[in-house]
Amino acid sequence: MAESATFVDDYLADLGPDDADITSHDTYTNGVPHATFARLRRDDPVHWTPEADGSGFWSVTKYDHALHVSRDVETFTSAQGIRLEEMDAEENAARKTMMEMDPPEHTRYRRLVNKGFTRRTVESFEQPIRSLAAEVIERALQNDEFDFVHDIAEELPMRMLGKLLGTSDEHGRKLVTWGDALLGNTDPDFTDYPVDLVDTDEFRMVPFRSPAAIEIFQFAQEQAEKRRGCPHDDIIGQLLEPAIDGVPLTDHEFNNFFTLLVAAGNDTTRYTMTHGVWTMMNHPQLWRGLRGRPDLMVNAVEEVLRTSAVTMHFRRTATVDTELGGKKIRAGDKVAMWFNSANHDEDSFANPFRFDMARPRNDHMAFGRNGPHLCLGAWLARMEVRLVFEELMKRVDRLEPAGDIAHLRSNFIAGIKRMPVRVIA
Repeated sequence: MAESATFVDDYLADLGPDDADITSHDTYTNGVPHATFARLRRDDPVHWTPEADGSGFWSVTKYDHALHVSRDVETFTSAQGIRLEEMDAEENAARKTMMEMDPPEHTRYRRLVNKGFTRRTVESFEQPIRSLAAEVIERALQNDEFDFVHDIAEELPMRMLGKLLGTSDEHGRKLVTWGDALLGNTDPDFTDYPVDLVDTDEFRMVPFRSPAAIEIFQFAQEQAEKRRGCPHDDIIGQLLEPAIDGVPLTDHEFNNFFTLLVAAGNDTTRYTMTHGVWTMMNHPQLWRGLRGRPDLMVNAVEEVLRTSAVTMHFRRTATVDTELGGKKIRAGDKVAMWFNSANHDEDSFANPFRFDMARPRNDHMAFGRNGPHLCLGAWLARMEVRLVFEELMKRVDRLEPAGDIAHLRSNFIAGIKRMPVRVIA
């Protein structure tokens, strides 16, 4: 197999404008403006970014700076929010999840469900997940053309989430719809209440300012009631057990934790695998190369994770006056780590716009890079993406585009929400 079949230079045909408004949700309907982030990395890597509806924030665009912010939880706290939205103390308390906590409080919550997401536990799921992936793919391939997002990328994580939560496939569609409304809370395709287009003040006390959270709360309480007095070996059952310090979650804490799992358990994996198929579909030599070198599958998945960077940023808030990249950051300032930019940092990744399945070092930040907030579902996401590729490659020669793709309207989540494909059997 020729070496060139393992990589493609400039896998993005268009890096977008170099003067994009990175705060605007509409900007990302054309994809990530990588040229703008490249300019910031070069000219102003810790960049003060004004906001039309906020106080402004520091954009951290280089890998080393983002890694520093993610690990220094004493200087850069999560407790005031992880999104750019500003909340008062009452809203923050009402909407607080594990994500908006620093150690040791964060650690207490994480331990409740951590055992279900360790690498060893996830590896024990491989055969059931593979069977599920094969079933989902076989059903989609009954048609010569289909929407990859709806028929495969959405379906597998949805059904896997249901199994982890201990809910039925019947409930899965509702979980996906609710999760879309939460993480897609700026996209009119996913919610009737996009936060920057309509007044959502009546929902300011629930996660993501979304009415979907209210429905999730009700569903969560129904599921909890079924398990009280009749323990289940699933994530909901684990959440209902007393924490390691012997104190159980309150109903409010349980509802918010459950909502976080619904929001994070489907969308990010869906968009990651879609990005990977989109890349290889537009560069068929990558698909052929991977079929000829299945030993590169694990590397290929890491490259998909690096280049997709589905969660584009997380916010922190400075707790004290400090300095980063020569800029004076004051206590109370918002600081956004742009993972999509860090993962394309020329000083940390050789040829960052090369999709290289043989990349020797790939310490990307798609999952937070070993900080205290390392993504709980990292190993599960890796496995789901890998198994979809493996099972697809057993059954099709390749996929090719069958129409235009559509990007999520969001400055937070980079996602392809529609991707029609044609099967070359």
